[in-house]
Amino acid sequence: MDVDAQLALALDLADIADAITMARFRATDLVVDTKPDLTPVSEADRAVERAIREHLAGAAHDHAVLGEEYGRHGDDDATFRWIVDPIDGTKSYVRGVPVWATLLALEVEGELMLGVASAPALHARWWGARGVGAFRDGESIHVSAVRDLADAQISFAWDTADRFHADGVGEQMLALAHRCWRTRGLGDFWQHMLVAEGAFDISIDPIVSLWDVAALIPIVEEAGGRCTTLTGVRDPEGGSFVCTNGRVHDQVLAAFAKEPR
Repeated sequence: MDVDAQLALALDLADIADAITMARFRATDLVVDTKPDLTPVSEADRAVERAIREHLAGAAHDHAVLGEEYGRHGDDDATFRWIVDPIDGTKSYVRGVPVWATLLALEVEGELMLGVASAPALHARWWGARGVGAFRDGESIHVSAVRDLADAQISFAWDTADRFHADGVGEQMLALAHRCWRTRGLGDFWQHMLVAEGAFDISIDPIVSLWDVAALIPIVEEAGGRCTTLTGVRDPEGGSFVCTNGRVHDQVLAAFAKEPR
């Protein structure tokens, strides 16, 4: 894979997305619908994903695409597959909260090779590629050196009471937070990017989909961090997401273990 060429393409896609999302952010006539799973989707979500697909059809017609809004396109056995979340944080977007981003990942033969998280309302863009490193706005980033939970800053979030109580994960997150130095609840992509740049040491999202995390994994890992599910599996389709600086990861997983580690 020509990493530079694919990263340049990903950044072009992010530019396209940013132009669309910022033009409609806080628009008084923004159209918002409810999907079958009762989550919101805006006209901007759909417009971004359509624009990304159209650009890829011309620039990389042999690449497959998986997007949150329009599903799969292309051969199942394609070497290259883009995984797209047009707006991660739609609930924030439609309420005028600036914590949202377009997430773009490129998977090559089943391995997530690069990711971009572009958050124009925060005036920030993160990206990472295997063997290249991780960056925020062109500056190299790295995870923190914190080794003890008592010194760690943690962020986690949930949307509903059902999510909090599912499998007891909410109480486990609170118990873990009480062992840490400081707790915040930013949610979505941002908490994980703050781990990548060393501002946070732990971030947890108990319920995720593939497009929520695919772009984030190369960034966090290239910054020196570690990403797994709550059960410790390195699986972007595992349904939950834990990011740390790597040094405290096993301690975090132990807090969610059904059996003592």
